[in-house]
Amino acid sequence: MVRPDLNLLVTLDVLLEEGSVTRAGQRLALSPSAMSRALARLRRATGDPLLVRAGRGLVPTPRALELRERVRALVQEAEAVLRPAERLDLATLERTFALRGSDGFVERFGPALVAEIGREAPGVRLRFLRKTTKDIAPLREGMVDLETGVIENALPPDVLGEPLFNDRFIGVVRNEHPLSTGKVTAARYASSRHVHVSRRGLTEGLVDEAFRATGHEREVVTVVDGFGAALALAEASDLVATVPERQTAGLRRGMCSFELPFRAPEVTVSLMWHIRLDADPAHRWLRDRVIDVSSS
Repeated sequence: MVRPDLNLLVTLDVLLEEGSVTRAGQRLALSPSAMSRALARLRRATGDPLLVRAGRGLVPTPRALELRERVRALVQEAEAVLRPAERLDLATLERTFALRGSDGFVERFGPALVAEIGREAPGVRLRFLRKTTKDIAPLREGMVDLETGVIENALPPDVLGEPLFNDRFIGVVRNEHPLSTGKVTAARYASSRHVHVSRRGLTEGLVDEAFRATGHEREVVTVVDGFGAALALAEASDLVATVPERQTAGLRRGMCSFELPFRAPEVTVSLMWHIRLDADPAHRWLRDRVIDVSSS
């Protein structure tokens, strides 16, 4: 089946509005002969003469009158589709965005982000999801609009990312812990019992690799899947939690934090989103708000 030439819809719309091949050609920047050929093609496509001579002018046929409003609506809709998106009106925007982040991100940046969004776009709702895996399927499938995390490997072509902030690891203990007083040396750090954070259940990570350079090893006795759980255990026992400083500021409030007695590992937390949302004005606005809040 031969597809119809949709450009003819524009031609038909102008012809029916002008009722003149000459005037329609002038509006479309076509010569009289080119316009006559276009009218001939329209007649073949519709099986109707559309415009017939009446005295010195042309008048529409009943079929043309029937099509006029439908054609006008189709052309206007097509023009709207191909026109750049209208300016975003935050005051009337109503939309729910899902943000997936690591443990601690919501506690640290969530309150400021919610307040900022509420001031600018009161109709926008944020849904925070805890990141339990590094699987990017939720981004691809549209279940998540934005995601934060450490990018360990190159992102696939359909996922975009932008760095938010750098973070370094620190040690955290309860206020009555032996490490809460005095200088924390590598030997004192090694002699303590530790809780390790790993979503995959591993007993070693960046901290252990960096600490090993001092000639010591830490004793990991417990493995949890989030910083919040690690800090909760440290607060209620003599375990030492080693966590990112900036991201866990809210979670470790009221506890004793100390600098590690070795070169602290650093990570870069980034913002990620699927490429299909890159040009969406509302999504771009939300990305900018997350970036602003994270830089404070």
